[in-house]
Amino acid sequence: MLIESKFHIEQAVLSEICMAGEAWTGLVKKGQTFRILDLKGNQAVDTLFYNAHDAEERYSAADTIQRQGQIYLTTGSVLYSSEGNPMLTITADTCGRHDTLGGACAAESNTVRYDLAKRPMHSCRDSFMHALNHSEHVHDRSMTKRDITANINFFMNVPVTPDGGLSFADGISAPGKYVEMRAEMDVLVLISNCPQLNNPCNAYDPTPIQLLVWD
Repeated sequence: MLIESKFHIEQAVLSEICMAGEAWTGLVKKGQTFRILDLKGNQAVDTLFYNAHDAEERYSAADTIQRQGQIYLTTGSVLYSSEGNPMLTITADTCGRHDTLGGACAAESNTVRYDLAKRPMHSCRDSFMHALNHSEHVHDRSMTKRDITANINFFMNVPVTPDGGLSFADGISAPGKYVEMRAEMDVLVLISNCPQLNNPCNAYDPTPIQLLVWD
């Protein structure tokens, strides 16, 4: 459902740019509102959320899909944790649909989907791991690749085929589209601004995004 935000960018307490192919981490406190802004359009933003005080509790695709009764996210959707607790609620959305099934690109998936020569290409899983090891916001250095679970792909278009498969289609976003969430607990946000050059999820042209937070 398309609903515009009541917040103004000049009033944000945080405003940062994440370049194409880079990772971003941040802490969003309970009650704050977090926006992901698609600056150029059709960028895929692979995102994970963790309880900021206990990384064992994290976004659960299974709980979120089951409780929503649908596989796409938009205004009104609640993102649930692995403990069944609400983590964030989508309060505004000008894109209209966000993927929960497509997962994050990795060296292995690039090889299987495209070509053996694609294995060395940078991937979202690489970005996630780099952020876990180097970000100042990740305080639990015991987090490893086992903590990279099923993610949300904001702005990504992954239709389900009639036989139950997944297809990666042209994006449905556009320059200036955004999704906005109210944090229901203190959350650690982990983003890979997807570097994918091999499918049309970002029009074969990865672009920057903007991250904003309001009190």
